[in-house]
Amino acid sequence: MSALIEEGRAKVNLSLRVVGRRTDGYHDLESVVAFADCADRLTLEPGEELKLTTTGPLAAACGETSDNLVLKAARFLTEAVPNLKLGAFALDKVLPVAAGIGGGSADAAAALRLLARLNNLSLDDPLLQKVALATGADVPVCLLSRACDMTGVGEQLLPLKLPSMPSVMVNPRVPVATKDVFQALGLRNGELLVGVTDVFEAPAWPGEGASTADWVDVLSTVANDLEAPAMRIEPVIGDVLGALRACAGVKLARMSGSGATCFAIFGGPAEAHAAAETIRRDHPGWWVHAGTLS
Repeated sequence: MSALIEEGRAKVNLSLRVVGRRTDGYHDLESVVAFADCADRLTLEPGEELKLTTTGPLAAACGETSDNLVLKAARFLTEAVPNLKLGAFALDKVLPVAAGIGGGSADAAAALRLLARLNNLSLDDPLLQKVALATGADVPVCLLSRACDMTGVGEQLLPLKLPSMPSVMVNPRVPVATKDVFQALGLRNGELLVGVTDVFEAPAWPGEGASTADWVDVLSTVANDLEAPAMRIEPVIGDVLGALRACAGVKLARMSGSGATCFAIFGGPAEAHAAAETIRRDHPGWWVHAGTLS
């Protein structure tokens, strides 16, 4: 059989509300998640041995291969599915790591999609869903790889219809650990940030056919609750947001996930590309991508 290929698209949290911290220590969230048109590329060569090699401009940032989420997801699936066909993975890494855009989760989800194809498993198979969540909270939405309203700890997904929104994504090449940001948020086990009133007043997300302007209007009424604690850990996030908000044509700018990647939505692609060029010129050390979110 010839090699199989999947893309691990970058995940962007257009909004992120922390509902509270559960008694088991996990955090309940609500997040509108979109996906970008930039992605890692994962190849699977069917064979007897499970292994992974990494290449690409950001391969060195992946750390120890044995800790990679691609192998973690594959091992979990091996435990769940008897006689699972495996093979050699090759990861072309272009997305920043520990960046709030689910790069590792997207890679793990791509691995699960590849193994599902190789073993004739449906993406709706409950075992696959269970393995995705066990691998990481962002892996289920990355497995679907389409816009969703994500709730719970990441396991509850409601598909959304998003327009193709011109955008710029910027990462200052500073890794931020998710656990450190949640620790800085400082919630105790069982503590809630969102009450009954907040639930009743929660915005209704636009339906099919809504414009970028419609989405910006609604997204402007919510926020990313992790932005402030992340900026206390890495103040450079504030510099990134300032650079994006200073660009002509920007409609909305905020941090994605637990940072440090930030994004901005623009009125049109020309404005997005002009903004990206300006930021690349002024901050040559930053990772910058101009494209679309959908």
